[in-house]
Amino acid sequence: MAKCGASGRSLGKSLYLRHSQVFLDIDATAFDIRHLVRDQACGIYFAGGQRFDKFLHTSLKIHHDMNITAHSEVGRIKTLYIKRAAAAFVDQETIDQQWQALNFEELPRLDQALVEYEKLESILKKYSDEIYFLPENNSLTLDSIYCRDASIATNEGMILCRMGKRSRAGEPSAQQNAFEKNEIPVMGVIRAPGTLEGGDTAWLDRHTLAVGHSYRTNREGISQLRSLLETIGVDLVVADLPHFRGPGDVFHLMSIFSPITPDRALVYSPLMPISFRQKLQEMKYKLIEIPEKEFMTMGCNVLALDEKTCLVVSGNHAVRSLLESEGFEVIEYPGMEISVKGGGGPTCLTRPLNRYQS
Repeated sequence: MAKCGASGRSLGKSLYLRHSQVFLDIDATAFDIRHLVRDQACGIYFAGGQRFDKFLHTSLKIHHDMNITAHSEVGRIKTLYIKRAAAAFVDQETIDQQWQALNFEELPRLDQALVEYEKLESILKKYSDEIYFLPENNSLTLDSIYCRDASIATNEGMILCRMGKRSRAGEPSAQQNAFEKNEIPVMGVIRAPGTLEGGDTAWLDRHTLAVGHSYRTNREGISQLRSLLETIGVDLVVADLPHFRGPGDVFHLMSIFSPITPDRALVYSPLMPISFRQKLQEMKYKLIEIPEKEFMTMGCNVLALDEKTCLVVSGNHAVRSLLESEGFEVIEYPGMEISVKGGGGPTCLTRPLNRYQS
């Protein structure tokens, strides 16, 4: 096994490549990654003068072995970002001032929102290894509770979105500050005139990301995303979403599509593009159709907690029955204030960084 003092020519060249290539080259030359990480006297440096051991430690926050990936919506969550209701909603006065302009369905009640979020957080703590909390930020709005939308996680780092809803413009930079504080790398940023929101994206497998073309995510944003993903060998599948209730409504790809295993997903087909539905069938997905009556209560927005457990907004009885008939344990959280009124289910309320794969 080559140790720290071994010839570093091929390793030195690798360091200027992207993270996944670093891992591949190290494996190919039999470098002991664990030794490199813990040996503070190695003296191996990354481009720009950063020590390789620190670079590798930072990269490990995204992925560190083949059983952990950011390229998945299923499997047990390893690392997760969330934003508590107390940090996003702040106080009842803030809610009173903002909810109508943000197109919430009804006025949220802070006292109940805090109770609901406490229950949600207790569930997430049980089903994830590490949770980071996004802080209160007076320049942001109630919508910042839906923290999935401002970024996308990849095995090379985070992609910062550019929000299609103007009132949410500050959320990506706020998340960037949080990522930098925790040494989580950023691999790319969506720039104007592109728009892209994380709720319009979903991993279909480790090498394929789906993106919805919607009122929140435009063609230029999709083009920039494609360019970023091409550098890491990821294909992009575009779903052209319908008008539905118009530009003012929150309607993302994950409003109608929630993967729950590598080959099963909850879907709401009446609003699903035919070409995207056919693509899922080509990929051998089993599509579990939710009923119309539970679409508006976030019935199609379901978070996979692990291979056999799903998190849903309480009250979606038909969806619960469908999932249980598929062999899942279903965990519910009360979400009238934090989910239904704002149009964001459990996937919207969470920003997983990576997951374990079976």
